[in-house]
Amino acid sequence: MDKRIKKSKRAIEEALISLMAENDFIDITINSIAERADVNRGTIYLHYEDKFDLLEQCIEGKIQKLLNFCLPEGSGSYPSKSSLLRTFNYLEEHSFTFHILLTNKGVPTFRKKILNVMKAGMKEQLELNGINQNINKEILIQFLPSATISVIEWWIIESMPYSPEDITEQLWILLEQNHFVPK
Repeated sequence: MDKRIKKSKRAIEEALISLMAENDFIDITINSIAERADVNRGTIYLHYEDKFDLLEQCIEGKIQKLLNFCLPEGSGSYPSKSSLLRTFNYLEEHSFTFHILLTNKGVPTFRKKILNVMKAGMKEQLELNGINQNINKEILIQFLPSATISVIEWWIIESMPYSPEDITEQLWILLEQNHFVPK
């Protein structure tokens, strides 16, 4: 992708996030995004159908960057404590953005998308590794990702009351106790 296009898209997405820190998503207009990003409306429409498409692409991009940065190496491997720590460090480093995406009214899709990604990953883990054979897989796939996302969401919304190392340690213990990771 051309550097100018990347720069424009980054400015537009950053403008959207900064406006969402001040307003509910529903109240944000393409004009306000263009003004904040210092681009014209046409530039936005060149890359996005509307503000909903912009939000969707922004969320997809943030989730993809999070996954690329934090997932353990190799397909089919268990999540590792170090990958969990990388995740919390990444979330801490980008806490402003994740806080906005989790708390802005009108943006429940971010939480739902992360939850769906975690559910799919857990389903893959269960199928590949045959762990937790004695527990109903459907219930487990609902329970653990939901609990994990709730902990992450709480940690971000409450301004990270524990260090990434501390929250990683506590969450890892919970994952071990539920036999999702090898002891």
